[in-house]
Amino acid sequence: MNRLTSMIGASLLALACAASPALAHPPIAADQAAASFEQDRADILAMAGDYKVRFDMQESTRWDAGYTPLDKKTSGGHEVVRVIEDTGRKIVLQHLLVIEHEGQSHIIKHWRQDWEYEPARVLVYADRHQWKFEDVPEKMRTGRWSQTVWQVDDSPRYGGWGQFETQGGIRRWRSNWTWRPLARRDAVRNPVYDRYLSINRHQSSPDGWIHWQDNTKMGPKDSQVVPIVQEYVLNSYTKFNGYNVKAADDYWAATKGYWAAVRTAWDKVATTKGGIGIEEKADTGTIISGRLLEIADEIQSGKLKEAKAIAEAVKLIEGNTKPL
Repeated sequence: MNRLTSMIGASLLALACAASPALAHPPIAADQAAASFEQDRADILAMAGDYKVRFDMQESTRWDAGYTPLDKKTSGGHEVVRVIEDTGRKIVLQHLLVIEHEGQSHIIKHWRQDWEYEPARVLVYADRHQWKFEDVPEKMRTGRWSQTVWQVDDSPRYGGWGQFETQGGIRRWRSNWTWRPLARRDAVRNPVYDRYLSINRHQSSPDGWIHWQDNTKMGPKDSQVVPIVQEYVLNSYTKFNGYNVKAADDYWAATKGYWAAVRTAWDKVATTKGGIGIEEKADTGTIISGRLLEIADEIQSGKLKEAKAIAEAVKLIEGNTKPL
């Protein structure tokens, strides 16, 4: 580790400690936690469904006088969200994008979110190409849920923990401050910032649900990590099934066994190697992302048998990750 990386790591730690939500949110009493548990679950499970999605992104306040904020950007699409695991204290939601092109429906396996009740630790973004386990303070576990977000190839993206709260008559889940790697929309531009420090919120709406983010885009400067610009992101999921939902469900039916094995392989790496270290590329995510997704397509088309596909995927994951 070079001197700059070391100093950046120290700056990250200091900022994370300074931003700790423990000062703003006290421990939750056991009876209060028990009373809200089923409502928490219901709010998480309510995110499953068929949606029209709108992504609104706006860089606003510049913290670096030499930086010019980007213009507002909006995009959207159709997204299916399915519950693929529910053990009571753990809920896993898989997102699938449905893209229409020249009369054909194309499925893009999108992000995944894992929710765990009263976790002891969370896999978090630590530095470039690195995710490590971070303990949740023991007194802050009762009644709280972690959310771990995974990328299209089931490699990690970010993780955090937080609580459901009601303010102004609106119930939402709010995370602690979390570090995140650059989204590809930013990474491909090679910007002066190289990570985000964020608060993440999820809440139900009359028409579906919203996911909103408060992102401070950070970058190295004079051997420190400093704020460059503030960004606000609002992702709106509106209930809608006027598209080829069946194509997404067919894709998942054909590939779910393969992706279950991929998840297991990533989990094994995290446990045995002390986290996940893997090189990323700006345009694809991990360097093996493209092939892992191709393998799934080959299973669905019948070109590749599941057992052989899993063996190749496991080899790719194990061979391209390193101990931390």
